[in-house]
Amino acid sequence: MAAAMRIALLAVAAMAALSAASAATYNVGEPAGAWDLSTDYGSWVSSKKFHPGDTIVFKYSSQAHDVLEVSKADYDSCSASSPITTLKTGNDEVALNATGTRYFICGIPGHCTTTGTGQMKIAIDVVEGSSPSPPAPASGPGASSSPPPPAPSAATSVRATAGLGLVVLFACLLA
Repeated sequence: MAAAMRIALLAVAAMAALSAASAATYNVGEPAGAWDLSTDYGSWVSSKKFHPGDTIVFKYSSQAHDVLEVSKADYDSCSASSPITTLKTGNDEVALNATGTRYFICGIPGHCTTTGTGQMKIAIDVVEGSSPSPPAPASGPGASSSPPPPAPSAATSVRATAGLGLVVLFACLLA
């Protein structure tokens, strides 16, 4: 009976550890930028795949910017008149708990509506799954190889190491 209890405990612990290991934290705009007027958010978001359980962090000067979560219509028009959520700390964490697209803009007049790099708006598409898909290989004549995928963030690496440590610890308890 005690052995069965240990196995059940190990199974639950392993599932919890693996779940924690698969979640990622993304600092918006990093490594080259932050939530500011000089970051190209289109490029940044195109290299990411967000999943339920992930977290995004907006880091910025709270005297110069804010973060508004808005509807798609307000995102498209850069309207700050009816935000879903307003964040102003300069270090705002947003949990991505469900699939779907979430829209964020800077509510400071002119910051969202500038064009090109510096347009402070970002759409985060949260999709099912827990691991990034490998990029499709280039094929055909004249195909160029794409740059390597970005390295996982320090938070992701720490979480994965901690999850693995929990699995090893509970495996030792069975011995």
